[in-house]
Order: sequence, then C-alpha cells, then structure tokens
Amino acid sequence: MVEKDFHHSCLTAVRVLRVSLVDELEGQVDSLVEFLVCREVFTRDDREEVLCQLGPRMRVRKVLDILECKGEEAARIFLNVKSHYQYSKEVDPPQSREYSKAKQKHKEVLRRRSESMLFYNTRHGEKIQFSEHYVNLLLVDGHQGLENKRHEVLTFGQKRLCLQQKSAVHEKITPAELFSCAKAVRPVRKVLVSGVAGIGKTILVQKMLFDFGGNKDHLAFDFIIHMTFRDLNLIDEPTSLRELILRKNRYLAKELDNILANDNKLLIILDGFDEFRHYRSCDVDSFVTEPDEDAEVMEVIGSLMQGELLPNASVLLTSRPAAISYIPVGCIDRFVLIAGFSLAEVQDFFFRYFQDRTLADRMFSVVSANELMLTLCYIPAFCYIVCCILKESKDLCGGSPKTMTDIYVQYLVALLRSHTQARAETCLQDQRAGAIQQLSDTVLKLGRLAFKNLLEHQTLFYSSDREVAALEGSSLVSAFLDKTIAEEPGFTEEVYSFAHLTIQEFFAAVYCAVTDHPLPDALERTSCPRDVSNSGHLDLFSRFLSGILSERNASLLSRQVGICCHKEKANAYREKIIRELRALCESGAHILNHLHCLFEQQDPSLALDVQPKMLRVNVSDETLSQMDYNAIKYFLNLTGGKISELDLTGTGISCDTLRDIQHLLGRCESLWLGENNLDMEAVQVIADVLKESENIVYLGLGWTNISDDELLVLACAIGVKKKLQELWMEGNRVSYRGLLSLSDLIPDPLKNVVAIWNDLTDREPECMQTKASITVNFTDDASWAEWQKWVFKRCEVSSNEKLLMVLHKVCNISTHHFEAQWTKTFYSQLSQLIKSRIESCTEEDMCKKLKKFDSFLEL
Repeated sequence: MVEKDFHHSCLTAVRVLRVSLVDELEGQVDSLVEFLVCREVFTRDDREEVLCQLGPRMRVRKVLDILECKGEEAARIFLNVKSHYQYSKEVDPPQSREYSKAKQKHKEVLRRRSESMLFYNTRHGEKIQFSEHYVNLLLVDGHQGLENKRHEVLTFGQKRLCLQQKSAVHEKITPAELFSCAKAVRPVRKVLVSGVAGIGKTILVQKMLFDFGGNKDHLAFDFIIHMTFRDLNLIDEPTSLRELILRKNRYLAKELDNILANDNKLLIILDGFDEFRHYRSCDVDSFVTEPDEDAEVMEVIGSLMQGELLPNASVLLTSRPAAISYIPVGCIDRFVLIAGFSLAEVQDFFFRYFQDRTLADRMFSVVSANELMLTLCYIPAFCYIVCCILKESKDLCGGSPKTMTDIYVQYLVALLRSHTQARAETCLQDQRAGAIQQLSDTVLKLGRLAFKNLLEHQTLFYSSDREVAALEGSSLVSAFLDKTIAEEPGFTEEVYSFAHLTIQEFFAAVYCAVTDHPLPDALERTSCPRDVSNSGHLDLFSRFLSGILSERNASLLSRQVGICCHKEKANAYREKIIRELRALCESGAHILNHLHCLFEQQDPSLALDVQPKMLRVNVSDETLSQMDYNAIKYFLNLTGGKISELDLTGTGISCDTLRDIQHLLGRCESLWLGENNLDMEAVQVIADVLKESENIVYLGLGWTNISDDELLVLACAIGVKKKLQELWMEGNRVSYRGLLSLSDLIPDPLKNVVAIWNDLTDREPECMQTKASITVNFTDDASWAEWQKWVFKRCEVSSNEKLLMVLHKVCNISTHHFEAQWTKTFYSQLSQLIKSRIESCTEEDMCKKLKKFDSFLEL
C-alpha cells in the first residue's frame, strides 16, 4: 500500500495542488503546452483541445484534466517543467532604455493630471493643490452586505460608528498596502474597494495616482492605467484592451507591447463600477484573452476582472455597495471598505478647508453642537458641503439645520450667494431682480434635468441631451455639475453628472415642489410592498420633497432663490402624509420612510393629526442608523399613549439604542426584537423595561442568540409586574435548564412560551413535561396558522437575499408535521412566492439558490 502511494506521488501532488496551479500557471499556459508537446508528453490533438478552451484559467484546468489520463510519468515531467516556469517568472526581465523612458513619462503625466483637487464648486480656472487638501481615509478589510436595498448614505451612519468603535479590531490599511496582505493564501491581484456615495473612492484613486506620479516607491508597479466607467459608457463599438489603454495614453503606443508582456508590474484601476451602464452584464462567459482582440466593452472588462485577460496584472475596482452583487466576486482576492473620516480627520478637514486654525475650531464647534451635521461629516462629500455652508453663510441663515433638507437648502443658498455676491454689489436694483430671476430659472432647469433622469435611474447626462443643452451658457452650472471630457477618435463628448447623487435627488425634489408636475407614480401609492421592484430608489427624494414643502424651507427658498412652492401642492402633500401614516399605523405595514417624511416637515401638528385607531410601528428588516431612530422617536414622542406594536425585527439594534428608546419600549403592548444579536447588557435593558412596564403583553426574541443566563435575567424581570403573556424565543441557545427558570411563571402570567429550534439536548425534567404552555416542537395545532401568516408576510416584503435567509430557517420543519393543514397552506404559499421571484430574477446565482428551495417544497 505504501509502495503504491509512493508510485503515484507526482500524480497525487498534481491533484492536491490543482487550485494553486490554476493561479500559478495561467500566465504561461500557452508556452507550457508547447513545451509539453515538444517533450512528447502531449499530442497535437491534446494541444488543440487545450487551446479551444475559453481563457487561460480554463486552459490550465484542461491541461490538468489531460494529465490525469496520462499517468505518473507525465505528471513527473509536468512538475519539472512547472518548476522551471515558476523560477523564470520570479526573475524580472531587465528593463530597456525605452521602457524606462516611457515609465518616467507616464509618471509625469499622472502627476500632472492628479496634482489638483476638484471640489464640487471649484470656479473656472481655480486650482486647489491635492497635497494641501488631502485628508487620510479609513480603509478596513471587508465590505457592506451584498444586499443594500435602501439609500446607501442613510444606512451608513451606524456602520461607520461601529467601525470607529472597533478600530482596534479592524486593522487600518494604507493605499500602499492594498495589494499586500499577510493573511492572503495567494497573491492579491484583484481588489474591490467599496463605499457609499461621497465616501472618497475617487479621492483614494487620485491619491494612488498622485503618489505613483511622485515616485513614491511604496507602489510596486511600473505602470498604472486609470479608467473610469463614465468614460467607458461612451463606447458603443467593439474595442480592445489596447485601444482602451491608448484612449488617454497615446504616448505609450510604442512600448505598450512590452508593458503588457510585463503584466505582473501593471496595475489597472477601474473607477466607479456602479456607474457602468453594463454593470449587470460583467459576469461574462465569453472571454477575451488577447489585448488586441476586439469585443464588446463589457466582455473586455469582464475578462480583465476575471483574470482571463492579462492574468498577472493587478486590478483595483471601486464601486458603491448597491452594485457589488453584479461583480463576479469569486475573482476578487481582497475586499476593502472605505469608512470615511474619523473625528480627528473631520477636524483636520476643517483646518485644511478654512486654512485658519481659530476659524476652523470655531466652525467645528458649531457642527459638534448639531448631531445630524456631525454624523454626516464622517462622509467626506458631506463634510465639504457643511464647510461650504459655513464658509459662504458666515452663519446659518435659516437657523441650525435639524434635517437633511435644511442642510441642502442652506447649501443651495450659500452657493448662490457666493455666485452672485460680487456681481450684486455693482448692479442696480432692477438688474438684481433680473439676476435673481435668472438664478431661479437655472435652478429649475437643473431640477428638470435631475427629476427626469432620477425617474429613469440615470446619473450621467450627455451634451446632446435637450435638458443639458438648455443649461448652456450658465456660469452657475459648474457649481453643481461635474463635467468629464471623453475623447473618441474623431470627436469628443462632454458627460455631466451632479457632484453627488443626493444633490441630484435634492434638485429633483425642488423641481417637483415648485412646478405643477404630478408626483411620481411610486409615491402616489399609499403602501407599496418592498418586493424586488421597490429598491427604495425614491426614498431620499420623497424626504427632500417633504422638507422643501415645509413652511420654513419654502419660505427660505422664496426669499433667497426666488422660487415658490405651490401652496395647493404643499397642503395636499401634508394631507397625504397624515392619511398614509394613519393607514400604515393601522395595518402594521412598513412605515420608516413615511416617518422620515414627517420628520423633514418638523411640524408637530402633523403627527398629532394622524390619530390612528391602532398605533403599530413596523420598521423591521432594515439596518437602522441614528437618523432612522431620530425619526422614529420624533413621531412616537409626539403621539403619546400606548403603542399597540413596535416591530424592530432584524434592525441591528444595539444596547445603547435600546437604552436610548427605553421610555418608548415600556409603552408597547407587543414588542418584537427578533433577529438582533442581543448580549447580556442589551437583555438587561429589556429586563428593566419589563420590571416597569404595565403594557407589554407579547415579547419576541427569536434568533437573538440568547442563552440560559439571559433567560434567567428575563424570568426575574417578568416576575415583577407579571404582565407578559407570550414569549417567543425560537432559534436561540436555551436548554431545558434555562426553561426551568420560567416554571413558576406558567401559566400565570405566561400563557404561551415558544422555544422551538433551541439547544434542548439535555434531559427534559419531569416537571417540564406537564407544562403545556411551553412549546419546544411544532404541532398539528391550528394555532400555528397565525405564526405562518406572520412569517409569510415577512417573506413577501423581503428582498431575494433576505428571503433566502428566512427560507433557511422556516424550511427546517420536521416532515412529521407536513400533513398539518397550516403546514400545507404555508408551503404552498411559499412555493408560489418563490416561483414568482424566479420568473423576475435576473441574477443566475440567485435563481439557482431559489430553485433549490423550490425543488425542496415540491417534494
């Protein structure tokens, strides 16, 4: 037996090393095959079979498959040949004089292109030195979840604070360290950098180009090629990687063959994947393998990302989180998250912006006193907006901002004031009136451009568009729109975008508020299930619209900008908020965005006018930020009285937040806190509520990771007021020993305790066998029908990713209970829902996962 294992040792080594061999040999597979043919290990037919495969990685896999059939001697020769190629790969070829000259010229060009920082309202001809204004960004390993249905900026706050608190755990990464990772099991060649809009992805790219151009040795590349997906959007004809590189780097033409041959010293940066119009189509199965091969642009980029084209080159990809699910993440070696500024970096930004320590400190104290403004300043783009307001206004012209709309209205006023101040000092009164009218006309044109394209999910606008052409000649446009010149052989194209996605949403809301244009269809519906078609894409737009239609912001826009909101539309909108909030409270449907719209109005009388028959607040299945909790607290503090139901399931609620809303929890009759990771400290807060509340009758703690110790704390608290009647704690770590702590509370006050899917592996005590109120297994009892309805409702309003998480849990029901009527109904509904999701699903991987559950339910 030992002799046999030894005899087959080389073939076994090839099998064991298969995965690493694909990575190791993808750059040399063609020449390797030729060598094996010369050594008569492979036949010409073998070579043809290998070369027919799509891409170098597939060709390496085919080589290994053929070796399996050739036997031990072929494997021994292959390993010897492989060692030769590995050695030759590690020895860098000497650089020619022309190669070195091209390298130096390229660095000089990149230095010149990146030396100026373009702030969002940089005036024509104005240059701001990058080196004087760059502030370090916090980079950590990881990424935000692939599912991010809501507006990214609105979900970021809480996660950013968590990263701050755990900075000791998350090792900070410098730009120079992106492609070196001590924990990596293979070379880091493909890096994905993600972060919300405005967090600094493009600034990070500029930092790398600036350092490389300045001969900083920490970037171990000979060449960095920078491409933006905004530019790639302009390409409609088949193209090659060579042409893509030369579009803005024609001076590299003579040495490009050598640059591409030395691809292990090449870094290609692809910035703004989420802005690529073909971003849903990059997981290609038709590969380009040669730099000169023409193909559709998405095939060239997809092949580059997946390592089929220039397999040894390094690739840096940047994207907002919402688009990550369309990236073939299997090819990514490292995920990096930009977490924005720390508090110290916010202060540093203020100093660099104001260029005066005393003034910067004074302005920072103004911001520190405003929780909303300080939270937003962790995001660099917002930090700039806040500084702009403070610099141009000298003070806060509309009072201290309380809402997002307040900040953006003051930003608009500040930039318009800056734009017109010098001109106004020399104008006559009638000329000033004409100037204000011209400004308001331009604002409305910008609003029309923003509104029309927002509804169509467009963030890029071309000079040929009618709305863009209408803005020609206005010097104000550069304050809010970024312009990119995309060069094509024979012509150039100007591409515009708002400096920030939220600025487009704000201008769209201004346009909708001051014109007679009807509300978008999506906002006309009282309640829309959050299915796959509703991505929260108009959430922030609707909040801005609500804030602009409020009396205080409408008045400020009228005085400062000369645009007036339609009073009839404002009144109708207020009635709409009241009507829809009342309906959502009574039905228990998802209510968070409506609460934000109410908060943006800052009118207590609106909340008082809602007066629902039953106050049910459902904000489940969203990772809530501090701004979300502010909106929830604003509404519930104004309404007063008993809260029939508060559903905080799957919100990621922390102990600090529980403590912050403790006074509200005690008003609840039904309180659902499931699918949140609750530690002992958080459970103690819940226990304190139970000790004081006269209202809580139903408490849900399913899948919260609680164990016997936490349950003992809760049992002691329940015994104080003895009001709690039902306790749901499915999917936790409770044993029979833990359930014993509830024995004295059953059946009075606890009439029902659900403990299915817990760690009930210890022996069941005899005294527990008589406790009919404690359910540890599913039964045929019809009482499960209500549970089934609740779970199915959650499935209906969940995204596909969230649906899969729920299905993993609820499909864990013993087949013994499949004959129960409630089970048949439940699985029949789930099967129909899954089939409808599969029909509308555009992602192949997601379809496969859904089909597995569909097959299971059909058994």
